[in-house]
Amino acid sequence: MDRRDLLKLLAGTALSGPLPSLAQAHSADDDAFLDDMQMRGCLYFVEQASPVTGQVLDAATAINATGALDPRRMASIAATGFGLTALCISDKRAYRPHAELIEQVRRTLRFHAEDMPHDHGFFSHFTDRETAVSVPGSEISSIDTAILLCGVLTARAYFSRDAEIVKLATEIYDRVDWPWMLNGSNTFSMGSYKGNFLKSRWNQYCELMMLYLLAIGSPTHPVDPACWLAWTRPKMTYAGVEYITAIDPLFVHQYSHAWFDFRKKRDVFADYFANSTLATQAHMAFCLGMGKPYSADYWGISASDSRHGYVAWGGPPSFGGIDGSIVPYASAGSLPFLPDACLRVQRALKANYGKLGWGRYGFCDAMNPDENWYDEKVLGIDLGISVVMAENYRTGFVWSTFAKNREVGIAMRKAGFHSV
Repeated sequence: MDRRDLLKLLAGTALSGPLPSLAQAHSADDDAFLDDMQMRGCLYFVEQASPVTGQVLDAATAINATGALDPRRMASIAATGFGLTALCISDKRAYRPHAELIEQVRRTLRFHAEDMPHDHGFFSHFTDRETAVSVPGSEISSIDTAILLCGVLTARAYFSRDAEIVKLATEIYDRVDWPWMLNGSNTFSMGSYKGNFLKSRWNQYCELMMLYLLAIGSPTHPVDPACWLAWTRPKMTYAGVEYITAIDPLFVHQYSHAWFDFRKKRDVFADYFANSTLATQAHMAFCLGMGKPYSADYWGISASDSRHGYVAWGGPPSFGGIDGSIVPYASAGSLPFLPDACLRVQRALKANYGKLGWGRYGFCDAMNPDENWYDEKVLGIDLGISVVMAENYRTGFVWSTFAKNREVGIAMRKAGFHSV
């Protein structure tokens, strides 16, 4: 596929048009679909959170008729971060009673501020839902702690009139010792395990932007803004289109954008919103270029469950053993970048495969209809990015709420962002 074919394929989605506004134009049917998708996804973060600790399960059964708490015990600190954000969306959209939601936020923050084990403010990636004991083999994770903090700060800004929420959220954020996680370098370690820092570092473009910005904006333990310049920004050219990326799944172009509003801004290197739009365009073209079963109604592959376990798959170039499966959150998480194309996929998946692939919490994590395989699970982080980016596409609510935290603006200014 050459550049001319790519542009023809993506007609109407090129970057020459205006960037998405806060209020997107879509039909009443589109709005009803998105509202149902979000309401179901938000329900996961109510029903699959511990009523004692507020920790959210990493995964649960997709086909759940009653909403009972899944017997799985492994919670994910990142899913809890998405969950705090989803609780704000639920309250804004009145999906659940206000008193119920605000109490869950208080309970979650109270546990993570006062009872949850941490190391210099960083949390274990996976823990027992009720005891908070780290799951064997789980690391103290820098990036997953960052995702939790994004949820914490969203809740602080949204429920700003609740003194307890503001106090607890501020305590959780302010105690994080960001320079400690640098471990003598200018890029962050991916974490620590049994008291030793992991050798792998967040030193190449991916979902890492939120990690660095949270650290630069910290009012108590900030890192030097020069750390923003320390990670590399490799470029890829696909079908004549150049953009910043490594060989990574599509979600790396989505996660930081869930909270930080990069629209109409750039640093010395790039306009990252435009870059994620290009990455989504390239991924769509890559999927369609593979031919059947992929089409304009069926595309999107990102790290997810598969028939053979969790796989970091995607492209371009192809990696992870793509087998005709589709991952619904891949297009849902890119709704702000490529609205028409991504919404088309979301609605087509519901219309064509909803009988087996759609349940109490929305889409199952992945599916391969040609092989009659529909994942029996949903994953908290994948529902989370779907719900949050759908809300940003519809109203920009998460972006505008998160930006009310003064540390966000400070961090972006220190990192060199300016309007375009």
